[in-house]
Amino acid sequence: MNHNSTPRPATARGQRTRQRLVEAAEAVFGRKGFERASISDITQQAGVALGTFYVYFPDKQALLVEVVDGLGARLRAELARAIAGRTDRLEVEREGFRAFFAFTARHRLLYRVVRQSEFVDEACFRRYYRSFAAPYARALAAAQRSGQVRRLDPEVLAYALMGITDFLGMRYVLWGRKRDMAAVLDAAVELVRHGMAAPAGGGRPGPAPRRARRRTA
Repeated sequence: MNHNSTPRPATARGQRTRQRLVEAAEAVFGRKGFERASISDITQQAGVALGTFYVYFPDKQALLVEVVDGLGARLRAELARAIAGRTDRLEVEREGFRAFFAFTARHRLLYRVVRQSEFVDEACFRRYYRSFAAPYARALAAAQRSGQVRRLDPEVLAYALMGITDFLGMRYVLWGRKRDMAAVLDAAVELVRHGMAAPAGGGRPGPAPRRARRRTA
């Protein structure tokens, strides 16, 4: 099914109702999983009648696609705001990491919902990651041209950095914040700095990262 075929409501009230269904689906899919979640679960969560669902979505799959596409768009917008006006590539990476961790903390079901889409609508799943990787690779290529980043395949570099961010968010945000996030961020940036920064003649190594202190619950 083409994800663009879902009709958009013409009225403000319709837009609000549709958004309530999307937000409810994010919670229900995240909590119960796509297969176990029912349309009635979603409409109950949204506080609308069962029949109202079909005014906005033809089926449950179309709604999952809408949820994943919407989460991706919101995350990209948040990342763009976090790095706006910054020209130093390492500072961009730091603020991008920070913004991703903050978004994940507010949308703790993000991982579960996105990963379900791989088995429900693979095109949606791939689109989610490619929509981040393509502009990321272009920005890294520009940083290479300006001499801030080593000459590496920018797409490979983009996916490698996305993988770092993805797994750190999973471990230290989703699974429980049992470490000082500032120290986690420092460690990630130090890895990026020495793995991708353009070599400066005889440059000295950066400062030793802070140890990630275990938090006491």
